[in-house]
Amino acid sequence: MEKLVIKGPTPLKGEVHINGAKNAAVAILPATLLIDGICTIENLPNISDVKISCEILEKLGAKIKWNSMNSVTIDTRHINTTTAPLDLTSKFRASYYIIGSMLSRIGEIEVGMPGGCKLGARPIDQHIKGFELLGAEVNVGNGTIHAKANKLVGTSIYMDIVSVGATINVMLASVLAEGTTTIDNAAKEPHIVDVANFLNTMGADIRGAGTDIIKINGVKKLTGNCTYSVVPDQIEAGTFMLAAVATKGDLLIKNCITKHLDSITAKILEVGGQVEDYGDSLRVYCNKRPLKANIKTLPYPGFPTDLQPQMGVVLSLADGTSIINESIWESRFQYTQELNKMGADIMAQGKTAIFQGVDHLSGAPVYSSDLRAGAALIIAGTAANGITEVYNLEHIDRGYENIEEKFRAIGANIERVSY
Repeated sequence: MEKLVIKGPTPLKGEVHINGAKNAAVAILPATLLIDGICTIENLPNISDVKISCEILEKLGAKIKWNSMNSVTIDTRHINTTTAPLDLTSKFRASYYIIGSMLSRIGEIEVGMPGGCKLGARPIDQHIKGFELLGAEVNVGNGTIHAKANKLVGTSIYMDIVSVGATINVMLASVLAEGTTTIDNAAKEPHIVDVANFLNTMGADIRGAGTDIIKINGVKKLTGNCTYSVVPDQIEAGTFMLAAVATKGDLLIKNCITKHLDSITAKILEVGGQVEDYGDSLRVYCNKRPLKANIKTLPYPGFPTDLQPQMGVVLSLADGTSIINESIWESRFQYTQELNKMGADIMAQGKTAIFQGVDHLSGAPVYSSDLRAGAALIIAGTAANGITEVYNLEHIDRGYENIEEKFRAIGANIERVSY
């Protein structure tokens, strides 16, 4: 077992290079199953979710060669089974993208019910609705999902709620379907655009990704033999932006798409931080106690739910009373109990949390309940007086590559130790 030991407070200063987007990578890797050929994916984050994704592909018959820590070449010409390893697919949420890809490529797949962070009910009814409208038969039971289709035929699909996962999964299932599929009320997150760009590079015909309506004209085959680089991680960039504010630091965040960060930039300016936009990098700095602010998480381009815990650290130190309304997940406030152990004054109930700002946090043993909560606790430990120990690192390692090394490089006193 491992934990992070952090000694604070430390203002974070220096440069941070942002890795490829986790949420794009875990969709693009299953998307390679659609290709009857070989492709190379670059700028992959070296995280546990990516490694498990590659392991699942290998179990299905793909051949994978690691060119470096952040680049793989994948040969999916010889997929030889329609049963994905249940123990692996049940480990993380994005394993459900295998369903859309395998339905489209082969017409059948069985996977374990997807796992991941415990953020409350995460139904896949919109995924199933889309698959069934395309012509598939889907059965859920005994901890597995079994989907089968003799032929997929394009159709119009209206998403009852804006769902990133369902939008991508239906897009994957439609790529090789007969005719045209229209996804209405589609999610618009940057990683949806990235998956569409990847598929188009391989020969798909997808239009409108990043808007409310996506049209997919089915093609006969995806050929591969291309190289594709994953988009920079909007959430990792936002994590370090908020870390700069919480610790009264000064960070240059490199290799990011600043347009993707507009909602975070707006809130940082509102709480008294400063942001300088250089096109492919941002400088974020704050030399005073943050001001209060109210936040409501929304689908892109709104404030991301995946940055809500990190913003919660900023607001726990702010001057005044702040409110966060969480509109996506009902269990996203588990981290507030850990911040309260550090001296924060937060009252969370349901999807609302009220933050009475305190002038400092104090180090304490804290436990990460999910991926983004873990990142928030690292920020809190860096800003707090004394020693903070962060446990349950397996959550953090799912989505951040070498996170303690990145924090150490910008001044944090942090180390990973076994216990």
